[in-house]
Amino acid sequence: MSVDTAIPGLAPTVIARLDHGLAELDLRPDTRQREKLLGLLVLLHKWNRAYNLTAVRSLDEMVTKHLLDSAAILPAVHGPRLLDVGAGPGLPGLVVAILKPELTVTLLDSNGKKVRFQRQAVLELGLSNVVPVQARVETHEDRPFDQVISRAFASLEDFVLLSEPLLAADGEWLAMKGRFPGDELQRLPAGIELVDRQALQVPGEPGQRHLLTLRRHVSP
Repeated sequence: MSVDTAIPGLAPTVIARLDHGLAELDLRPDTRQREKLLGLLVLLHKWNRAYNLTAVRSLDEMVTKHLLDSAAILPAVHGPRLLDVGAGPGLPGLVVAILKPELTVTLLDSNGKKVRFQRQAVLELGLSNVVPVQARVETHEDRPFDQVISRAFASLEDFVLLSEPLLAADGEWLAMKGRFPGDELQRLPAGIELVDRQALQVPGEPGQRHLLTLRRHVSP
């Protein structure tokens, strides 16, 4: 039975919003991936009522601000080992793991209730490629990761400084931001450079969204 009919209260308009948004992003998930995305949406909405995981309340907004926003970065993610720092309820890591099951995704957050949600989502959605971890980034010992991503976790300076020991020598930081953070870029630690900037077009989202790719500077 598909998620469309198996989960009460999931309106056809909500499902259509996700389908149309993914198509606009030129993403074609298979049936199982689509079911997992919808399942994640329902779980997040259910848990949010009790545990206040996110300020976004409606299912429609969750599709845009959480699922599609996370999916918009997919072309930049190659892993194969990805660390989501300050993952909160698992975003963007859970969405990335669903749409790119060949990756190994670690979700790192210090908030117990958010990590409990991550673990429940991994269990219910059968995500064998996801590892939720409750810890602060500066105490996490598993390493190295090919890419480290954050979604409004901290300033670029703090993001880089805290996670640098976890990044492979030739790895990349992926920073999801709203407005282009020109002032934050001026404060990047020495030896770190911006190698790519993308203005993300998230379907249904009128606000600005950017993805910045950072690397250690390699002398010629």
